[in-house]
Amino acid sequence: MWESFTQMNIAGIELWKVLVFCSVILLSLVLGRLARFVMERIAKRSGEQLIGLFLTSLSRPVVMAAFTLGWWLSITTLINLGPNIINMAESVGYILNAIAIGYAFYSLVDIVDHYLLGLVKKTESKVDDVLAPLIGKSIRITVFVLVLLNIIQQASGKSITTILAALGVGGLAIALAGQDTIKNFFGSLVILMDKPFEIGERIVVDNYDGPVESIGFRSTRIRTLEGHQVTIPNSEMVNKTVQNIGRRPHIRHLASITITYDTPPGKVQRALDIIKQILSNHEGMHPEFPPRVYFNAFNDASLNIMMIYWYHPPDYWEYMKFSERVNLRILEQFHAAGIDFAFPTQTVYLANDDKRQMALKLLRGRQQ
Repeated sequence: MWESFTQMNIAGIELWKVLVFCSVILLSLVLGRLARFVMERIAKRSGEQLIGLFLTSLSRPVVMAAFTLGWWLSITTLINLGPNIINMAESVGYILNAIAIGYAFYSLVDIVDHYLLGLVKKTESKVDDVLAPLIGKSIRITVFVLVLLNIIQQASGKSITTILAALGVGGLAIALAGQDTIKNFFGSLVILMDKPFEIGERIVVDNYDGPVESIGFRSTRIRTLEGHQVTIPNSEMVNKTVQNIGRRPHIRHLASITITYDTPPGKVQRALDIIKQILSNHEGMHPEFPPRVYFNAFNDASLNIMMIYWYHPPDYWEYMKFSERVNLRILEQFHAAGIDFAFPTQTVYLANDDKRQMALKLLRGRQQ
């Protein structure tokens, strides 16, 4: 029976070799998962120490490495199947080697990111906040390209020089296809050098209002005040008008306070004095921008008092709290002084009103 079993085959390959091949691959995956579990446990206990970061980064590619090792061990069972199958299996093995090694280096970039972000937090410059992620992305792209070239080399059997020459021939087509990517990349460089805005600053662009979340190679992301994330390509950002609210030196408040037309001049002056007294030497006042209060207009249904003040520093929520206190004090003191606020009104005169007689002249001089 054993002899009959050993003579069974699948697609010309002995059954026992297929079973050994699959068993080794399966065992390697199990051992890889086990190694990952152990590495993650040790890394968790180590915290943010270097050994912990190292094990955390390699815990993912270790499964791929175990699979690659299992592949090389398992293809030894195919040693008698002819050079064609062996050569193909070895080529796949070399490709798996490249992927496993590339995956390991790709994951180790997390350690670089960790230490770069730690250094960034110690500096006041916002440029570092942008450069740190870009460095990590650049290293990852480099690793990816090198692995891709190695895979192409193994799959085609050509040298790196030949592959690069072939890529040079197709470089024009690639450049044409990647015009937008190139524009966005140079757009990011312009933003970094010109610094029209930085991460964390609130800007307004194309009616999108919110803080800048990130500046990448391709795009800039804004989190709007409604909570939506807006992604704008850098090639477009450098050509748009950007209002940088985050860099304003103060917040300007302009308001009109309207009082009724039957307010006598003395009370109008009293209203001006009340507002000036409330705003005199107020919280957040910048010495170069004292408050301004004027009786500046006769509206259709009210007398208008213009009130302007500047709040410094430009903390929006503190400014809102201060504005609320100012409004409440104006309301209280106007009420105490008997000064009435105006609201839109119209006076209608009737033709038969005895107090205000009116003559309606019709055509051809006739009166009624």
